[in-house]
Amino acid sequence: MDFANFLIQLLNSVQYGLLLFMLAAGLTLIFGIMGVVNLAHGSFYMLGAYLAWSLSERTGNLAIAIALGVVLSVLFGLVLERLLFRHFYHRDHLDQVLLTFGLIYIFEELRSILWGDDVHAAEVPALLSASIPLTDTLSYPVYRLFMSGVCIVLAIGLWLLISRTRLGMKIRAGAFNREMTESLGINIQLIHAVVFALGVALATVAGMVAAPVSSVYPNMGSQVLIMCFVVVVIGGIGSVRGALVAALLVGLVDTFGKVLLPQVASMLVYVLMAAVLLWKPEGLFKQ
Repeated sequence: MDFANFLIQLLNSVQYGLLLFMLAAGLTLIFGIMGVVNLAHGSFYMLGAYLAWSLSERTGNLAIAIALGVVLSVLFGLVLERLLFRHFYHRDHLDQVLLTFGLIYIFEELRSILWGDDVHAAEVPALLSASIPLTDTLSYPVYRLFMSGVCIVLAIGLWLLISRTRLGMKIRAGAFNREMTESLGINIQLIHAVVFALGVALATVAGMVAAPVSSVYPNMGSQVLIMCFVVVVIGGIGSVRGALVAALLVGLVDTFGKVLLPQVASMLVYVLMAAVLLWKPEGLFKQ
């Protein structure tokens, strides 16, 4: 593998890892802070992809579609938390699994009713449709760099929110000791609603920015859900920093594994997870 090919695969692995982080960050926040096992998290990724395609078709602009999609996803998350998830915080994880597993089928049926079962392609904006030449025959799409840039900006914003703001302090306090936080007069239900809406928005944004690259098709959320859980387990449940490190590791192992060891590439990520769990059963980072 020459340097140009290595650079392309490295950029691909970072871009894939950052996209996984967007998904896993929302999942680890919801599970680590609210204690809810959300198997429907991949459906929010699918929702984002379909919103990007349908809204960009109507507005003619992917940026406007993403902005509208973020607003809609936050509202959807708030409504979903209020109507369903709020009643399952103190229930067994099995009840949460059954609820969210059922939601997968509901969301898929709604997707089929609203958008049909065809495969769609979201257009890359003309401003980002160029490629950066690396050699005479190899180039790298600008849009993939844009995807990485969006994920990096959101990762920094999420870190600042959790570690540097008053809201982040309340979120961390609620995750550490819910009863004590409530006794101090903090509205823990509001905190949970905000966290859930944030998690939904992160997954939706990941789906929206990935839509022009991965296409938009039925059951696309199910394919990324398992990888998200792998990232959460490797990074440590509830740790946003762990989700970032684990997502980048998974991106590197998965991308270079498919290039260098295609015969066993499908199992390398799980070998990585097993090795980390043998070394640190709680994951790379604690909450």
